[in-house]
Amino acid sequence: MKERWPLTPRGTGAVALAVVALIVAERAAIPELLYFGVLMLALVLFAAASALLVRASGEVVRTVSPEVPEVGGLAEVQLAVRMNSALPTLPGRWSDDLPPGLEGRAEGGFPASASTLRRSGAPVHLRYEVRGAARGTYEIGPIRVTTTDPFGLVRRRFRVGGASALTVAPTVVELGPLPATPGEAGGTRQSAALQLGQGADNLVARPYAPGDSMRRIHWRATAHRDTLMVRQEEQESSPAATVVFDRALSRWSPTAAETIGGDRAFETAVSVCVSAVSRLVHEGYTVEVVDSDGELLAEPVAGGEDAEARALAASFASLRARIDVPSRRIVPASVAAMLGPVVVVTGRLAPDDLPPLRAAAQRSALPLLITVCDDDDALEGTGWHASSARPGGDVARAWDEAARPEDARVGG
Repeated sequence: MKERWPLTPRGTGAVALAVVALIVAERAAIPELLYFGVLMLALVLFAAASALLVRASGEVVRTVSPEVPEVGGLAEVQLAVRMNSALPTLPGRWSDDLPPGLEGRAEGGFPASASTLRRSGAPVHLRYEVRGAARGTYEIGPIRVTTTDPFGLVRRRFRVGGASALTVAPTVVELGPLPATPGEAGGTRQSAALQLGQGADNLVARPYAPGDSMRRIHWRATAHRDTLMVRQEEQESSPAATVVFDRALSRWSPTAAETIGGDRAFETAVSVCVSAVSRLVHEGYTVEVVDSDGELLAEPVAGGEDAEARALAASFASLRARIDVPSRRIVPASVAAMLGPVVVVTGRLAPDDLPPLRAAAQRSALPLLITVCDDDDALEGTGWHASSARPGGDVARAWDEAARPEDARVGG
């Protein structure tokens, strides 16, 4: 595809042979060579005219599996290319444009195709693999095809179809389970059902009120309390957890707000965030993801909805750091009042961050703090189950260090 010379080796040879024939014919006075040279030049000119005047077009259908690969993961791209050309073409080459952020060898041989002047041709099926080097949404394509005229003298270059979008999600790491008992969690979890399949309606009794149906009278409770009682359905609430992702730019490199994938620490933090959501959802929690300023970063994901957790990870493909707000708060006030597990993912901490962190840790049943930076000295005195992950480091190890039962609260 890098060759810009319009003639193929055969066409170049034909032109050279024609020039030699014309020169020899003139000097040796051989008219047959003159006719031969003129015929060869005419053939090359005819082939060039056909390549310029007869345009080729077509359509491409791309299928990507999986539809949303993760950073570092492979995806197979399958293409169905249907060509439209009045002239038949010889075998050539094809390539699919890949932007930075995707790695792969999207090129290969393109088969010969017949003329579609009278009937449509069969689609050509191609495939290649790409690896997501950085999260984001990318445009793949268009396909560029290089073939030749029917005589194989002149190259025909054209684009087929348009571009297709491909989203690369942050890496979702499989994390270890949370502590199994309230004592191990450092507090008491919500009393609602924690496992899938629970949460069925319970029947409780309340005093009779005018208008209540007599069919709803709870006779056992009525006999026990010596007053008329009726049945009332009380639905158990789904246990809630919160993941706080601190996107304040002061925690990260300036490139975290400019270029996706530019700050390795921020990219690791995004992976920690979506992995924590996946773990909590798998354990039955309804998870809400908020920024440190209280902004909701995604719709809450119900417990057990692992597919929705993956969809949330895909929605973070274009997430960037933001300018700091004046409060520089790490844990929003609304989250600090929550009784369920709270997971805070942040970057560099300053000494003045410790007092509000310590105050917020007192309410949650399981406060987890994971920082992504090169220095973890600031974790002392936070009052959280805390650990630090190096930029590009082991996310699962950092999670286990913060969540495993034998860890006491750092500095608590």
